[in-house]
Amino acid sequence: MKFKRTLIGSLVLAVLIAGVSVFAQVNRPYHNGSVWDIAYIRMKPGMETAYLNYLAGQWKANQEAAKKEGLIVSYKVIGVEGHGPGEWNLMLMTEYKDLATMEANEDKGDALAQKMIGNDEKQMQGYKDRSEIREVMGNRLGREIVLEAKK
Repeated sequence: MKFKRTLIGSLVLAVLIAGVSVFAQVNRPYHNGSVWDIAYIRMKPGMETAYLNYLAGQWKANQEAAKKEGLIVSYKVIGVEGHGPGEWNLMLMTEYKDLATMEANEDKGDALAQKMIGNDEKQMQGYKDRSEIREVMGNRLGREIVLEAKK
């Protein structure tokens, strides 16, 4: 009887150890990549040139400074075809290494904006001025899924 219990206990233990080792060896063909902050913008009719001039000037300068400081990885501006008068027609995309880096650098990003753009009042005035030429339709965070095994 004692031998039978020992044998069953040993078998259960062996199955558990085998299960854990198989679980530890799971190899997924994908892994998490960088994090993207995506703003969906609707440029108001007739104001495309005015808004794109802002993006090519102050917005780009701020993004380049953030990139130089290592706060962001990259940025993109993507124009899309709007299918209706109330839909967004532009995406502003900012890439961060990962979510932890994005959150850890918030204070540095605020300080950089103060340096590049100006104090809070000046930044708020800029938002107000831009509201006449564009509308922010929404904002999303997305995580890139890299379709290869993690190294």
